Amino acid sequence: MSDWKPTAPIATLEVRAGMLRAAREYFAATRALEVETPTLSAAAVTDVHLASVEATAVGQRRYLHTSPEYAMKRLLAAGCGDIWQICRVYRDGESGRWHNPEFTLIEWYRLAIDHHALMSDVERLISAMMPTTRHFDRSERLTYREAVQLHAGVDALEDPVQVLVARLESAGIEVPPSIRGDRDGCLDLIMSVLVGPHLGHDRLTFIYDYPSSQAALAQARGPVASRFEAYMNGIELANGFHELGDAPEQRSRFEQDLVGRRQRKLPPMPIDERFLGALEYGLPDCSGVALGFDRLVMCAVGATHIDEVIAFPFERA
Repeated sequence: MSDWKPTAPIATLEVRAGMLRAAREYFAATRALEVETPTLSAAAVTDVHLASVEATAVGQRRYLHTSPEYAMKRLLAAGCGDIWQICRVYRDGESGRWHNPEFTLIEWYRLAIDHHALMSDVERLISAMMPTTRHFDRSERLTYREAVQLHAGVDALEDPVQVLVARLESAGIEVPPSIRGDRDGCLDLIMSVLVGPHLGHDRLTFIYDYPSSQAALAQARGPVASRFEAYMNGIELANGFHELGDAPEQRSRFEQDLVGRRQRKLPPMPIDERFLGALEYGLPDCSGVALGFDRLVMCAVGATHIDEVIAFPFERA
């Protein structure tokens, strides 16, 4: 029986350590404060695409965080300034080539910049973290609409859902009945199977200005949201926002999420009232991003499965 052994080679674990060291040096040089926030929370994520892991502590139900975002924004509202952290996060139901239920995020927030300036910050951090043996060209930047038009041949902002379904079926992709009438669901599928695999080869690619219906926690500007994702080797690495500071609007989005969860027969999740309280107090103008560290290590060493860059994945934990 050999499943006591790590799945990642020791050399890869050494690369991981060097990349984390480089991240700490980068944030220290850019004067961001390293913070720690709770892994266990009384509230959970409402997003229909994410599933929280439940836990019990001192007889009370808690949730392992899917991201430190809400707690970090509470620190921002309290006046911490630029902040960052490396943390373990947990997402139920996510296991496979690119996913482990427990994984590492690097998340950070910068005051008084928008999502375009934050994209440049992401590029500088990744350049600082990548081994010297990995070189890539200056990043590519495309709007969500441009990327979908280029790689899928449909208009993400204008084409009706029937056109999106027809495009997926023309590529031999089975469209689940549950999303055939869901425009954003079809766009997500188009991004994952027709667009994403073409992005970030030989250079980092940023996709920005997502449809406002996919704003999540980002500011919306008419039909688009001030949100971006970063891709390398066809893999989504990071998700960033020019952060929404409007508490009533954020509450409305959470409530819409809960409606969506009911429609999908997903369990309801408690809204984070402390986070909303921080927004009511006043979130400074800021942008923030979460970077999937394990996936970045995959790109750094040329791994094809996340198990190759984690010492002990879920099956061996």
